[in-house]
Amino acid sequence: MTCGQRTSHRGLHLREGLHKATAIWDERHTGGMSKLSDMRKSYERAELEDEAAANEPLAQFRAWFDEAVTVDVSEPNAMTVATVGPQGRPSTRVVLVKDFDERGLVWYTNYDSRKGRELAEHPFAALQFHWVELERVVRIEGRVEKVEAAQSDAYYQSRPLDSRLGAWASPQSQVISSRAVLVANVAKAAVQHGLNPARPPHWGGYRLVPEYWEFWQGRRSRLHDRLRYRLQADGRWLRERLAP
Repeated sequence: MTCGQRTSHRGLHLREGLHKATAIWDERHTGGMSKLSDMRKSYERAELEDEAAANEPLAQFRAWFDEAVTVDVSEPNAMTVATVGPQGRPSTRVVLVKDFDERGLVWYTNYDSRKGRELAEHPFAALQFHWVELERVVRIEGRVEKVEAAQSDAYYQSRPLDSRLGAWASPQSQVISSRAVLVANVAKAAVQHGLNPARPPHWGGYRLVPEYWEFWQGRRSRLHDRLRYRLQADGRWLRERLAP
């Protein structure tokens, strides 16, 4: 081996040693995890141009929702519901949208839950859909009302029996001593109501009547597309582009 070759090998070993030492330091000081500040991705899947967007938000939402279902997005009907408590503090939770049309978006829950109590005092909410696979977010804001009893009855009867009994068994948002309480309550509800339980009076649907929609499409360099639709006094929708 020549002197030059020995020097080259020594340099290679030094670089390998340096890389190993750096890796050990990173492992010790970061726990083997990437720094949160370094986590990022480039959004490059699609775009939301004005000429391609619908004139009304429901049509735009329906097109995006259908695409989320078609490409097999995980739980495309999952949405975050944000409400406001008596002290003005917001709270969020994830529910499943069960219907949407010109009147609004519908979900079902326990009226005595935290969100039910907050909606009784402040009947306004915000919804958000986040379809990660499509790099899209939809935000909706508006007033909230209970759906008609007949609609709540119909949906309740379409649910599996264990879910119908669960609506009787769960004192949602209340403190319970253990899971055994729920199990005992389900058994009690099964004995009391049998195979065809009626809808509990404390359980039913809510409808958010939209006054505001926003459609967000991730784009490269954080220059995202944002289209906002605002309901005007004459019932028409004003579409505007927002800076990202």
